[in-house]
Amino acid sequence: MGIGTGGAAVVEGLESSMAAFRRLIQEDTALASGACVGTDVDVLQRRYELRLKRLEVVKRLEGQLAAVKARDVADAVEIQHALLAPDAPVHERTYAEMSAVEEIAGVLTISSAAAGALVEHSRRICSLPLVFEALATGDMSWQHARIVADETESVDWTGAAALVAHFFDPAAPQPARGVAPGELVPSRFRAKVRGWRERHHPESIEKRHVKGVADRRMEYTPDKDGMAWVSLYLPGDTACAIWNRTTATARGFQGPDEPRTLTQLRPDIAASLLLGAGQATGERSTGTTAGTSTPAGGTAIGKVPAPRADVLVTVPVFALLGATDEPALLDGFGPIPASMARKLVADGADSFYRVLIDPRDGAPLEIGRKNYRLTETIKRWIRMRDTKCTFPGCTNRTPDNETDHLQAWQHGGTTGTSNLAQLCPKHHRLKHHSQWTPDPANKNEPPGWTSPTGRHYNPEHQDAEPTHWPRGNWSALLQWAAPALCQCLEASLNNLPQWEPDDDRYVDLNDLPADDPLWAEFLATPFALFPEAIGARP
Repeated sequence: MGIGTGGAAVVEGLESSMAAFRRLIQEDTALASGACVGTDVDVLQRRYELRLKRLEVVKRLEGQLAAVKARDVADAVEIQHALLAPDAPVHERTYAEMSAVEEIAGVLTISSAAAGALVEHSRRICSLPLVFEALATGDMSWQHARIVADETESVDWTGAAALVAHFFDPAAPQPARGVAPGELVPSRFRAKVRGWRERHHPESIEKRHVKGVADRRMEYTPDKDGMAWVSLYLPGDTACAIWNRTTATARGFQGPDEPRTLTQLRPDIAASLLLGAGQATGERSTGTTAGTSTPAGGTAIGKVPAPRADVLVTVPVFALLGATDEPALLDGFGPIPASMARKLVADGADSFYRVLIDPRDGAPLEIGRKNYRLTETIKRWIRMRDTKCTFPGCTNRTPDNETDHLQAWQHGGTTGTSNLAQLCPKHHRLKHHSQWTPDPANKNEPPGWTSPTGRHYNPEHQDAEPTHWPRGNWSALLQWAAPALCQCLEASLNNLPQWEPDDDRYVDLNDLPADDPLWAEFLATPFALFPEAIGARP
């Protein structure tokens, strides 16, 4: 337990990190005192770089200290049990653990419930050596480690070990590709872990989904400043459709005479629809009336046609045929039951586009489409490859993302998949007005990025893997499906010609000379600096 069984290595790592931190402090102090005046050192630039280096060391220290805390919390409860007689009754052990939890709560000045959760997380993390090692070396944060604990809670130890090996053991049969867990922002790491867990859970997602549907509910929570939260717990496809429809309708309202932001429009539209204001006459209002509500400056919902919100549904071929029940993937949501995917692509849901997956290696075969504009088809392919804005740490997955040239057309950049990627409006602007530089992409992988100080950020890869094959004698099924599969392969990305993005809403700024007046309009357009933080629930 503790220092006696591996804790010494953790302490040694802490001491090394503290020594590195002290060296950075000393160098910064020397620069601030003017000791480098007269040399060729750019003092301000170097002090900026030192701040970033210190933040890196602090991040590592935080992970190492979290490992020490987790080890001590788990050991404290274990030692409390060891103090009891081997034949102590169950109730004595229960109260001994309760007492330890309460004392941990008192020492850390946290609630009993928080201390209990800390104990459970610490036990699970310490029982998974690869996870604890990554935390103890500072290669990931406590938040990342806690995600593993949460996502392995409902699986047995064999399943938990397989999940951990996939993400933390490079020698595993099919290790995760791309960046290490600690290099992913926690929300993206959770999405990847949850996606793998859904595919490999011992109980099928179909059965778990039935249980989840039974738990659907609506919650109301009063908040400060006269505000409140209303939450819906719904099947994923329904929730995704509500979000996309509300967002698309909000975009229809935006214009020079609409002062509200997209973030403000979404709840206004949802409230108006729920309260029956969708049949209003279209007149503007400056207040509210009992029973219905039209926000100040707003426009009645019924007067604005809602644009269609296109969503990609990635479905394994055999799951689409009903031969397996492995999960499909709903763009912007994550894994969904195969039955839900079949319903979305077969029952006239014209906002959903089918993407078939090759059963041999998990690679996409083709994108089903209801129109034949080649550019729109390949834009959806880029969306499918990147899944979100490709800038490091960005989680923007909305249709507002722009298909951008990585290398400018006027500088020799091509219009193939290796020179195209998704960028949200914020990071599109940053790319054009800073030294952030993207790597080339390819047909299966989005670009990585290099920062102005030379730090390289690897791309976030999807965890594609071979899909499930039907059990039993599936040769007849395969023979029946072979023509369709061949048709899919003929429409694969390798056979699609080069193209030039022609999104009607956007101009590709790579194609504009520096003196083009559109630059002034581009820079003057307001946008949220941190859109992911606006309206986020605390």
